[in-house]
Amino acid sequence: MHHRATPTTPSRRTLLTVTAAAAAAAAVGGTTTPAGAASGEDRRLKRLIARMSLEEKVGQLFVMRVYGHSATAPDQADVDANLKEIGVRTAAELIAKYHVGGIIYFSWAHNTRDPHQIADLSNGIQRAALDRPAPVPVLISTDQEHGIVARIGEPATLMPGAMALGAGGSRADARRAARVAGAELAALGIRQNYAPVADVNVNPANPVIGVRSFGADPQAVAGMVAAQVGGYQRAGIAATSKHFPGHGDTSVDSHYGLPTITHTREQWRTLDAPPFRAAIAAGIDSIMTAHIVVPALDPSEDPATLSRPILTGILREQLGYTGVVVTDSLGMEGVRTKYGDDRVPVLALKAGCDQLLNPPKLSVAYHAVLEAVRNGEISEARIEESILRILRLKAKLGLFHEPYVTHDAVDRTVGTRGHLATADRIAERTTTLLLNEGGLLPLSPAGRPNLLVVGADVASPSGTTGPPTATLAAALTELGFTTRVLPTGTAPTATKIDEAVAAAAGRDAVIVGTYNVSATSSQRTLVSRLAATGVPVVTVSLRNPYDIARLGGQRATLATYSWTDVELRAAARVIAGRAHPEGRLPVPVQSADDPAQVLYPMGYGLTYP
Repeated sequence: MHHRATPTTPSRRTLLTVTAAAAAAAAVGGTTTPAGAASGEDRRLKRLIARMSLEEKVGQLFVMRVYGHSATAPDQADVDANLKEIGVRTAAELIAKYHVGGIIYFSWAHNTRDPHQIADLSNGIQRAALDRPAPVPVLISTDQEHGIVARIGEPATLMPGAMALGAGGSRADARRAARVAGAELAALGIRQNYAPVADVNVNPANPVIGVRSFGADPQAVAGMVAAQVGGYQRAGIAATSKHFPGHGDTSVDSHYGLPTITHTREQWRTLDAPPFRAAIAAGIDSIMTAHIVVPALDPSEDPATLSRPILTGILREQLGYTGVVVTDSLGMEGVRTKYGDDRVPVLALKAGCDQLLNPPKLSVAYHAVLEAVRNGEISEARIEESILRILRLKAKLGLFHEPYVTHDAVDRTVGTRGHLATADRIAERTTTLLLNEGGLLPLSPAGRPNLLVVGADVASPSGTTGPPTATLAAALTELGFTTRVLPTGTAPTATKIDEAVAAAAGRDAVIVGTYNVSATSSQRTLVSRLAATGVPVVTVSLRNPYDIARLGGQRATLATYSWTDVELRAAARVIAGRAHPEGRLPVPVQSADDPAQVLYPMGYGLTYP
């Protein structure tokens, strides 16, 4: 941690809130109970549900965004955003008006400035929820997949992402990464993480999954998913495998359109289902739906989030899943294409969902569900089934007994030296060497060779790290090289390319960070022009490992599967020979001109003598 602060001493009001929470805990229990089990705890939870008004019951189904770093005193800009989008000023008002059962954190919503602030926000949310006649704690969630999707940045520990872990091939590392990440989230008051991704990425053109997946081998992905489920949940976090029934073979981003998966039912069983089966066998607490159409599983062509044959018929009945089902964001275009915002949450519940995540207009969604219950379209007993599953999860996580977190626990847990060292060691084992002509790598720092670092600068997923060229250059400088940084962007102009070529003169090597190189990308021109100078070129794929299929002239290529600091520092150590590349491709790299030709098969990876 970079700083330390003392938590505010609880006021009398806070102490009364804690007392109320304790009373609630006494009423409903807080021990771990298998989902669906007939138990004394279930009876207590049902008594709690019976005391709720219909409005409170419906509110428990929603997980909502809210702007601001504080539950009661956000910045004015965040107040304005809340009023515009939700009709409330603060998180506390959101809870009071809509009785929401969950809140999701985003960096862009200014929820995640620093660890102490996050902990205070979590405590403020819980106080607002528990200082009520029928106190029920809030389940706070986020998308902390690591790699290219992370809502919480440094000084928290940032781990390699899923495809990097798939390249490392170690289930122990996957479990260890999740255990560390889960412990840090729990210390911040975040108890549901929308990870791990269980999609099998078999489509190199997939614009939304890609390196968020562990790879293209269903069984290997299944093993990694199960390992991460175990790691997160042993740390006291509800893991969430996503996106059911499998988002790995799409060429459309469901944020902006409605993808269709053309797999047959048998292909789905062998390709998409194994990771979800493994997650269920590992005791996964929640599963997130996909806004995708799978005609072989539901000929109505409704998105899976709204499909009863998929969510109830397959997930519940065939796979035997009894835990919480959460929708992907209801603000995504994929789920809004066919139906209006008032019908989507109702249809999701009828399909078998429990938690309704982040609708674009909460008032519309909330009142639509209320009306559906009042007019008999959805029975009150049906929504009570979902509420019971949600409350079981809250009880399992201990939220009825210990809803609050402390700054001391944050300082003992978040971004510790041991956690950061673990991340560095895992990252080294994931870095993949695909090309090394003439044994160019490793480069020796002896004599301080002069390197030029150019390439794409991509925004940090958490907004707290990078940019990639500066990070990589700084790591190489620390290892003994002389470096110059020249960012050229993801679409370098002719002027930038000329500038990079001029800067390469007299260098011992040029390191080029590439990002999603396409057939028409000017990054290809940058690499070929630099290679034509005769200075050795090393390319580092900052995201998808497929870049190498569209590049030529480079002498060496590394794949890092993300541009986060931990992976770029590991790449620098590999370049300098301080670490050996141990990663193996978890996806095949096919020819850009002939997809039937595999240039680098799954399992391929070079190492040093």
